[in-house]
Amino acid sequence: MNIEKQVLGLIKLSDYIKSYLAKNSEDFNENDSEFESVVKKSEIENPWFTLENQRFALKQWSDLLTEENLNSWLNNYSPSKTSKKVGLILAGNIPLVGWHDVISVALSNHVPLIKLSSKDKQMIPFLLKKWKEFSENEIEYEFVERLTDFDAVIATGSNNTARYLEYYFKNHLSIIRKNRTSVAVIRGDESEEELKLLAQDIFQYFGLGCRNVTRLFIPEDFVIDRVFESFIDFKEIINHNKYANNYDYNRAVYLLNQDKFWDNNFVMLKEDEKLFSPLSVINFSRYSSLDEVKNFISENEENIQCVVGKNDLGIEMVYFGEAQNPRLDTYADNVDTMKFLEVI
Repeated sequence: MNIEKQVLGLIKLSDYIKSYLAKNSEDFNENDSEFESVVKKSEIENPWFTLENQRFALKQWSDLLTEENLNSWLNNYSPSKTSKKVGLILAGNIPLVGWHDVISVALSNHVPLIKLSSKDKQMIPFLLKKWKEFSENEIEYEFVERLTDFDAVIATGSNNTARYLEYYFKNHLSIIRKNRTSVAVIRGDESEEELKLLAQDIFQYFGLGCRNVTRLFIPEDFVIDRVFESFIDFKEIINHNKYANNYDYNRAVYLLNQDKFWDNNFVMLKEDEKLFSPLSVINFSRYSSLDEVKNFISENEENIQCVVGKNDLGIEMVYFGEAQNPRLDTYADNVDTMKFLEVI
């Protein structure tokens, strides 16, 4: 495969996505109408994939796939001299969550054998078709229902699924990813704008992604109402039927159990040490020293995808509002996919 043509194809794909996103439906040409049809069909098949969330994911990828970003990323790696077949078992919790794995395999001079998530069967095939067209057919890939005849595998699933996958692929080179989530550290001196950016890290994609914040660390003297006030821009989330069902269920459970929680009619805050929280609930704990926070993060490192906040804890963090904007060299589970693909 010609890597230069593949890169050029991705740049053209980026321009194509940007063109589609910039247009109104009355200005669509035939290609744009096909794109719009895929987006609408995705939402029908998976109601979590709202038009807004799909457009957000598409914009994020169109901004990433520039010549500068691609070359800066790929210059750190060497394509494999021998093309191998790499099985990909993709997740489907948020739109295009498996796209990074797909392009990583192809740009490493390998052939992705793609098992799509049942929740995300439209957009990746469409973008792959366009990428192949824009790169003059210098992309080889295959969609499969079952992985056979492969040299390595990259799979994403729940913690329970991951145990099965680790056993099933124990004799193969593999990356097996498990459940992860993200946390945020509030120092107490955040501006209202910073707290509103934190709300994006919590509510984007309804909180379904591993980079969504599900656990807050709050100073002992912090007024909890400040957090709720910063959430107000996302109040319409409760009008989404599936999200509302989760909210109603979790609220009923807390009331039945007489648990203490804070509620603003579309999300709940619960003082709880658990890292993972149910959908529509944000766990939080109060701290007296930042050492407590750093110790918790260190002890739970294998379950944390990213830490949101002001970058002054002496650990790697992302700033408020940036959790859902990873770079090309930001890898799921912090495992360098491209390094793995270099040596298989």
